[in-house]
Amino acid sequence: MVANVTTFAFHGVDARPVTVQVQLTSGQPAFTVVGLPDKAVSEARERVRAALSAIGLGLPPKRITVNLAPADLPKEGSHFDLAIALGLLIEIGAAPADTAANFAVMGELGLDGSIASVAGALPAAVAANAMGLGLICPAASGAEAAWAGGEAEIIAPKSLIQLINHVKGAQVLSPAIPGALESPASAFDLVDVKGQETAKRALEVAAAGGHNLLMVGPPGAGKSMLAARLPGLLPSLSPKEMLEISMIQSLAGLLEGGRLTRARPFRAPHHSASMAAMVGGGMRARPGEASLAHHGVLFLDELPEFSGLM
Repeated sequence: MVANVTTFAFHGVDARPVTVQVQLTSGQPAFTVVGLPDKAVSEARERVRAALSAIGLGLPPKRITVNLAPADLPKEGSHFDLAIALGLLIEIGAAPADTAANFAVMGELGLDGSIASVAGALPAAVAANAMGLGLICPAASGAEAAWAGGEAEIIAPKSLIQLINHVKGAQVLSPAIPGALESPASAFDLVDVKGQETAKRALEVAAAGGHNLLMVGPPGAGKSMLAARLPGLLPSLSPKEMLEISMIQSLAGLLEGGRLTRARPFRAPHHSASMAAMVGGGMRARPGEASLAHHGVLFLDELPEFSGLM
């Protein structure tokens, strides 16, 4: 028998479905993870083993093979832990065989069996909803995932033992509810600027038409002051824009307490920022400043000093 659990691998803001296949066979005891896992995924073996031991369950002396399908898609991050653990629980009979039939699963396991928060819960919930699945995620990410809407159920346990008790009916976890909207920050207002009529008119035209704006002037002329007031000229976020911004912030780990932002982003990176910090990337691709400024303002102070942009 092979236990199949659905989870996700992230490619930009897209959550691509991954099937975690867990099989126990006779042979020399071993725990192998295949399917292009990175170092964090490979280390899941020790976290899963310790978490199961913490709740009083031991792995049988068999050969354990975990395949992350599709095998040619790189897998990165620690959010595969819970899916692997749930597949093992199904295989050893500690959880019903249909536990993960209608859910996608993501979460990082602690050595004590706790489930730690992971980045990307909101994009994962949106993708699971589109597939007609619910989502099992950490309690710390439940309020964020609940913003995906739809009829999909969001289960957010704090620990592995809570999840086992829930699927067995010994303990019923309440569905996660969306977090509160972030309190709107007091935006800088253009009315505070005295004079600078031409510059203010240029800001208004740029805001109305969604244009780029190049400000040239000596130090102290008011360029940064005016740029900081540009978000206040932009219209309020629509629900779709709010969700898009929050999905990017979720992948970057900036969405705290499941609170969706009401304000348009204003990003002002230092001119020493690397190209990867500006456009995203790295060993594990993360959104850069350009992505974090989506539907908002990207302010490049001292533009000629930015390496690679000029």
